[in-house]
Amino acid sequence: MVMDREREIVRASVYGIAGNLLLVAFKLAVGFVSHSIAIILDGVNNATDALSSIVTIVGTKLAGRRPDRRHPFGYGRVEYLTSVVIAVIILVAGVVSLRESVVKIIHPGTPSYSVVTIAVIVVAILAKIAIGIMFKRFGDKTQCEALIASGVDSNYDAVLSAGTLVVAAAQNLWGLNIDGIVGLIISLVVCKAGIEVLRDALGPIIGLPEDKKLVNAIATYVNGFPGVRGTYDIVLDNFGPNEVLGGLHIEVDDATDARQIHELTRKITEGLAEKFHIRAIVGIYAANSQGQFADMRADLQKIVAEEPAIEQVHGFYVDTADATVYFDMVVDFSADGEAVRDAVVRALAARYPDYSFDVVIDTDYEE
Repeated sequence: MVMDREREIVRASVYGIAGNLLLVAFKLAVGFVSHSIAIILDGVNNATDALSSIVTIVGTKLAGRRPDRRHPFGYGRVEYLTSVVIAVIILVAGVVSLRESVVKIIHPGTPSYSVVTIAVIVVAILAKIAIGIMFKRFGDKTQCEALIASGVDSNYDAVLSAGTLVVAAAQNLWGLNIDGIVGLIISLVVCKAGIEVLRDALGPIIGLPEDKKLVNAIATYVNGFPGVRGTYDIVLDNFGPNEVLGGLHIEVDDATDARQIHELTRKITEGLAEKFHIRAIVGIYAANSQGQFADMRADLQKIVAEEPAIEQVHGFYVDTADATVYFDMVVDFSADGEAVRDAVVRALAARYPDYSFDVVIDTDYEE
């Protein structure tokens, strides 16, 4: 499976290199013949696209290396760094193009556009659309952010190449030289694309919220195991497209013995690995089975219902040996978790002064 994915990414990148190098040759030839800075810069941008595909191949090969002692979770995150490199390449190309366009505005030349030149531009637009679609399909199929980023860049290129048709129309129909202005616009859009690709590439490295659909699917699956009364605290850490580590808590009856817990958690971890390709650690919440603290639980729910910042309460358990009440609260990011917790504890302590309260503040990790 991993090798098939790597093979698909490399194949798409090779297609991209070949297509973009052909466009580079076309556009540079036409640009120098027609003295058009917009076409020349567009050709340079295509050269950076070919370089991006080379970087994607190298990054994919490095990301596919087997785990070792220094990197026990593998090298999958190298693929995200590949997208960062592609973003930097796009940004550099945009800044260089911006400088050249400003020079062209200050010292304009006299571009000329023949029927052949315009035809080549049209062919280039269609080619970039085709390359963009190809990258997008391969990127979605393999879940490769670098290919998806290249596809976005190709779509931008198609629009930007269309800008040179505007330059040609203005020159041939009205004698207006807007070559430098269009080049400036192209440069700004390229810079914008680079910033967006960089933002998307840094997201998985810095850390993204959990996908709500995936979290719900995992919770539904785990809740289907006999003996599981609830699934909470699902946290996933992405070490690459093929390596996801995670953890979650399940709530079980407090009368469940160690042997039963062992069998249950083993089945859950194996199931998550097979169904979701996730290596997960399963923690346990013990739920009071005798029901003598039902009134306290109901009071807690009433207090929580009056506080909009609290999204969920779980893991409720009362240790009768030391009169300690345990539970977790999921608090909204925008709220002061400690203040919310203290208010809930004060309200409970007023009703149950003989108990102490151990409350853990959880954060909503879902997107």
